[in-house]
Amino acid sequence: MHYTGTIWRPPYEAESLIIEATAGCTHHQCKFCTLYEELPFKFRPSPMEHIAADLLEAQTWYHDPLRKAEERLFDIAEASCERVFLAGANPFGLKARHLHEIAGLVRKYFPACGSIGCFSRITDVATKTDEELRELAAAGYDGLTIGVESGDDEALAFMRKGYEAKDIVEQCARLDDVGISYAFFYLVGISGRGRGIEGARRTADVVNRTSPWLIGANMLTVYRNSELYREILAGNWEEEMEVEKYEEVKALVTGLNIETQFAMLGASNPVMLQGQLPEHKSQILAALDKVINEIGEERLRDYRVNLRHL
Repeated sequence: MHYTGTIWRPPYEAESLIIEATAGCTHHQCKFCTLYEELPFKFRPSPMEHIAADLLEAQTWYHDPLRKAEERLFDIAEASCERVFLAGANPFGLKARHLHEIAGLVRKYFPACGSIGCFSRITDVATKTDEELRELAAAGYDGLTIGVESGDDEALAFMRKGYEAKDIVEQCARLDDVGISYAFFYLVGISGRGRGIEGARRTADVVNRTSPWLIGANMLTVYRNSELYREILAGNWEEEMEVEKYEEVKALVTGLNIETQFAMLGASNPVMLQGQLPEHKSQILAALDKVINEIGEERLRDYRVNLRHL
């Protein structure tokens, strides 16, 4: 398989076939991000021949050799893969025709594949026409994971995300119109010390005007090789206390009034939880209170400073 550096995927894509479509990030400007520092380039699409070779290799993983032992034949129709997840920071940033070509290869090697997902930036959706989005939906693209990070315009601007809160609402409405579902990643702590609760409230207001099937909250971890760390040293930004981050999550959950899943999964979260909103709102809030009151700042901070890698 052709994989470049560390391969990142959402927790819920664990059962998907992971095929690298891009390496690096088209934006590569977020002050907190260090995920792709190991790469000698900012962004690179995978060669189509690499994608084809990886899909061909993956057929053997989904084929039952005992079933065909007598015939000694391999029928690609027998290779059952329900979902392909395209790896890379934001493969949806590729041109629509490029994404169609990848979808064609997926169908060639896995004709019964149900859907194709990937990470996307809000700006990746914005660069595509309504017709292109409809065609990509028809080609099988669904279940995008979008790192919106926040609905707080001040935080988005400071971190150089490249879009505003209104863009989240506008572009997600376009995805809704063509039937492409999506999940959000929310970055707890992005608004900075003393502004977490306000940032969460602003985010809830934005998210309530969209329809993500899941909101995944991840705790901001500041690494010394990030631009954000240099901003801290310069006195331009202060990191939230760990307990404040959980108060922020409480404000977000309290403010959400849409039907969605809420999850805190992945290495950045010292305590993991998942539930359905609004059904499990009270249980989630109670669990967050327990973290604040029983685990406390010292133990939470100890986890954060010893988290060597996401």
